[in-house]
Amino acid sequence: MTSPTPTSVAVLGTGIMGAAMARNLARAGLAVTAWNRSRAKAEPLAADGVRVVDEPAEAVRDADVVLTMLHDASAVLDVMRRAAPGLRPGAVWAQSTTAGLDALDDFAALAAEQKIVFVDAPVLGTKAPAEAGELTVLAAGPDAARSALAPVFDAVGSRTVWLAEEGAASRLKLVLNSWVLAVTHGTAEALALAEGLGVDASAFLDAVAGGPLDMGYLRAKAGLLLNGALTPPSFATATAEKDARLIVAAGERAGVRLDVAAAGAERFRRAVAQGHGDEDMAASYFASFGDGPGDGSGE
Repeated sequence: MTSPTPTSVAVLGTGIMGAAMARNLARAGLAVTAWNRSRAKAEPLAADGVRVVDEPAEAVRDADVVLTMLHDASAVLDVMRRAAPGLRPGAVWAQSTTAGLDALDDFAALAAEQKIVFVDAPVLGTKAPAEAGELTVLAAGPDAARSALAPVFDAVGSRTVWLAEEGAASRLKLVLNSWVLAVTHGTAEALALAEGLGVDASAFLDAVAGGPLDMGYLRAKAGLLLNGALTPPSFATATAEKDARLIVAAGERAGVRLDVAAAGAERFRRAVAQGHGDEDMAASYFASFGDGPGDGSGE
């Protein structure tokens, strides 16, 4: 049985997204316990009423809902196995890491083994909407988990899209991310070409202003590059590379060739190699200039 009115939430992973989600959960009046591999990154949450602990098992002990927001599938499995001794049978596990498709069976098997309820629940949004509690939650799981998760998802997001089919949330997230990353690379390459041709970037932006080729995401990513505001990142380049490779893998699994996504993953790899891994993914721009560390100035 799942509780229709959860009062306690464990957040495992307090990076850019997890920390913001934990704060909003606490502000909504839920009792929140957080764990992060590096405790120092989680400590600032204490000022918002979040209890910070040293071990995953301690974080999840007696929690009604467990929310995972970690780097990748292997990290999720490792941390949840470490959390297993503290899991309460019947607790709901909202798995929000962008982990791809191959790990879904492993997540479901682990949940069954621990007698907890697994909900595939990736989120759409980056740092600013996460901090504002305006993420879009994509969720797929048993109907019985919906009432238990409603106050949790309401605290972290402005909209929840429930999908009936198992694994549908992660599949939709990959489709959405494929579009986000394509727009990011398009912005980065257009500005890089402008730089190379001696075209003022503002002339490009003025030319598309207000027309069908203009869009908010173009403005946001171009602004980060033009203003030298790539840190702190809204979405880090190293994480974007991971997601790009998950998208390509999902396409291969479905028999769909994704040439743009594959090229984008390579651009992110080059940007990371140049030292831009912890910067915003708009740093794809630097992949247009040189291949090695220190070669990415574009000057």
